[in-house]
Amino acid sequence: MVSKIIFLMADYSHGPTETAIPWVIFHEADFEIHFATESGKPPVCDEKMLSGWTGALLGASKAAKSAYQTLSCNENFRNPRAWTEPAFNLDSYDLVFLPGGHDKAVQLVIDSRNVHHHVASYFPKTRKPSSKCVAAICHGVQVLASSSLPDGRSIIHDVQTTALPAFLEENYYKTYGAGTDSVEKIVRESLDENSQFKNSYNPTSTFVVHDLTYNYLSARFPPDAELLTQKAVELVNEACGTSKA
Repeated sequence: MVSKIIFLMADYSHGPTETAIPWVIFHEADFEIHFATESGKPPVCDEKMLSGWTGALLGASKAAKSAYQTLSCNENFRNPRAWTEPAFNLDSYDLVFLPGGHDKAVQLVIDSRNVHHHVASYFPKTRKPSSKCVAAICHGVQVLASSSLPDGRSIIHDVQTTALPAFLEENYYKTYGAGTDSVEKIVRESLDENSQFKNSYNPTSTFVVHDLTYNYLSARFPPDAELLTQKAVELVNEACGTSKA
């Protein structure tokens, strides 16, 4: 059986590396890949990241730009579902993938009550043993942190996770503007214990956190996207019993 995954996105300004590189790896793994935006319009990634002026760590590499160009022609990418539709839900998917992004337009998905409702319904189903999985990177982790259980706690209150390090949020990268809380602070405050937040402040090495209780993976920023996705493929195959020995 083919594993199904879905990217939950805003209509505009997600990070191209954190979207296109995962898509390539999932495509090569023969997963069935879907996308969902607020309105069902094709998602448009952050042009500033594609132009490269944002710097080597966060700007798209040549490989990411090429991958995004190919992705832009993909039929499912050009015809996403709408996460505002009454019939929309995540139950049929084996993996929910939450890419990040820094531009202010991604506030649309971070703050969406519809998205919060959908991920709050789905995430508890990833508790091991389960065939359901979630992977999030950068501001994608903030989406989870902002989604609440009926008792008011964040859906990730009891997980081990990482997210975008606070030191990388400066100027353009501060999605909610100067003086607002960093992604790291928001995610830390959503957890039961501060020690649950794991981080590597070395930007030259990749870093991914795999929670032990849930089928949940998290990463920090664009350079982690490839490793995150490789581990997500392994996690889905293991969870769904399709791992190739």
